Amino acid sequence: MTLYIRREASKYIHGLAARGVHYIHRPGPTLQDLGYILLPELGQDKSYISETVFTCVFLSFVLWTFHPFIIKSKKIYTVLIWCRVLAFLVACQFLRVITFYSTQLPGPNYHCREGSELARLPRPHSVLEVLLLNFPRGVIYGCGDLIFSSHMIFTLVFVLTYQKYGSKRFIKLLGWIIAILQSLLIIASRKHYTVDVVVAWYTVNLVVFFLDKKLPELPDRTTVLLPVSSKDRTKEENHKLLNGNGVDPADRRPRAQVNGNVGHTDNATNGA
Repeated sequence: MTLYIRREASKYIHGLAARGVHYIHRPGPTLQDLGYILLPELGQDKSYISETVFTCVFLSFVLWTFHPFIIKSKKIYTVLIWCRVLAFLVACQFLRVITFYSTQLPGPNYHCREGSELARLPRPHSVLEVLLLNFPRGVIYGCGDLIFSSHMIFTLVFVLTYQKYGSKRFIKLLGWIIAILQSLLIIASRKHYTVDVVVAWYTVNLVVFFLDKKLPELPDRTTVLLPVSSKDRTKEENHKLLNGNGVDPADRRPRAQVNGNVGHTDNATNGA
């Protein structure tokens, strides 16, 4: 529950910042962009393709993290995985807010261009209007929060997390292919400039790299401690257990060797 609250709080703060930058957004001519020159424009009627790919990535990652509750062979800790993911996302989104407030670029998306009624927001009549974010219209039709791509933040964090804790090599390779495809679709849909995607690629990888070294490593769930059979215990150990006393780990030594040494000593004594 605490993890969920923190995640939603960070999403709300980021949404509030994105809403704020929309008030100061000024539409203008689309900037010259190498990606726009190389990639043909998909068009407004096909802009849903990149969103569909992102939704598939998001749902696939969520299902993978919660699969230990369905499949008996549990190999990951769901809560600990999401704690790390949340730390990565919060750090990246914090850097993103600083970046898009530093420089406001004219939005390349269709609803952010000159002539669109949604490109500029009128001054708010009350603080409540800002705090409520005009959900969901204000979230979907935002402008000005460009550098760097939020969709690529989530996609790369999910791919990097599975790269480390996932077990299927094919899915790891497929994840990177989808991340590259998602980058190209975002540019072709004119939702971001190429620089927004490029900055996301190296920023997210660097954030995950450094934070991953600071966060405690997840315990290994493949290591299973088997119970000691009662046949392997000596009478003294059983007596300690019955009295509620634990057995000193230092006393656990190979019994075959001990018994062999005792037998050898007795034989030597009898021989003498």
